[in-house]
Amino acid sequence: MISFSPPRIDDKIVQAVAEVLRSGWITTGPKTKLFEKKIAEYCDAHSVLCLNSATAGLELALRWYGVGQGDEVILPAYTYAATANVVMHCGATTVLADINKDDFNISIAEIEKKITSKTKVIMPVDFGGLPCDYKAIMKLVEAKKDKFVAKGENQKKLGRMLILSDAAHSFGAKYYGKRTGVWADISVFSFHAVKNLTTAEGGAMTFNLPAPFDNNEIYKSLCISSLHGQNKDALAKTQKGNWRYDIIEPGYKCNMTDIMAVIGMIELDRYEDDTLKRRKAIIESYQKVFSEYKWAEIPVFKDVNRESSYHLFPLRIKGISEQKRDEIIQNIFNKDVSVNVHFIPLPMHSFYKGMGYNINDYPVAYDNFSREISLPVFYDLTDGQVKTVIDAVVKSVDEVIG
Repeated sequence: MISFSPPRIDDKIVQAVAEVLRSGWITTGPKTKLFEKKIAEYCDAHSVLCLNSATAGLELALRWYGVGQGDEVILPAYTYAATANVVMHCGATTVLADINKDDFNISIAEIEKKITSKTKVIMPVDFGGLPCDYKAIMKLVEAKKDKFVAKGENQKKLGRMLILSDAAHSFGAKYYGKRTGVWADISVFSFHAVKNLTTAEGGAMTFNLPAPFDNNEIYKSLCISSLHGQNKDALAKTQKGNWRYDIIEPGYKCNMTDIMAVIGMIELDRYEDDTLKRRKAIIESYQKVFSEYKWAEIPVFKDVNRESSYHLFPLRIKGISEQKRDEIIQNIFNKDVSVNVHFIPLPMHSFYKGMGYNINDYPVAYDNFSREISLPVFYDLTDGQVKTVIDAVVKSVDEVIG
């Protein structure tokens, strides 16, 4: 059975983890701090905070910006539940917008329709690793400053809606020649097991807020928030006589460990010249073959201003129903190839249905979902396995639609 997206775990990673385990320091420590610096250098970001998940980063950002009861956050209907769930955790209202037909990303025109005086944050999602149009989003946010009603110090200081990028898929992607992580006020990456770069679980926040904000001070503040509101982490407390600490806020527990960080450092060292190249080669093989079939709608990976991180290959089959798509998927599985669907739109899930969201209000999201099949893309996928995947898809489509 060809798996969908197993992590790349080799002897380098096993050895690095073993060294950390034997070091006597396995929680947040020197490896985590070094990993933060390496990510900042890679992305050219002001500062970076590593955490135990991207979800934690999104929620910390919302809470830092003072998002709460009565506020609204605009995000795409086509995303994983984590993007929306964090808004609910803060007591705010999730406002869903439809997406672009071609690239699955949030529609700027739909964002504009949804903005009200209650809107505090725009949360675009870089679907599949392809960056959203951040210049257009910033232009829209600046144009709508007159609608923004600030509450709290940080909102008054920024004077507009916060742009919080859910960049879970797009580590290493490029927009106007610069890597993601620097185009939004705050960006959040995921290093979950199925992502291009993994730390098993994990994530990172990059801070690029404009003056008069001090991004390094925000980093320091959220380090405290991510560790119970304690003003010293375990590493700082190991200094001679430095045992005394204080709790200065009711914080959370979402710090990254050195075990996770050292996996990430191995992955980052070989990311640009090895991991991304292999993923791109796999996707180009899919593109070359499937472009010969009239029923195949090939996803966008590169245009004049953007290049994907090649996280997903979201193939769409033209002119089919959701039921036919499901039948094709089952046939592919029957040929010992694992595939997936990214994503079931939020309004189709029981919780969000119960909150009053209706998929009929997001026709593009539903259309893309109903015809989408995500194909395996991972470093260790061999050329022979790529051919097996292609053959399984072509035969399965032919079996269902002829």
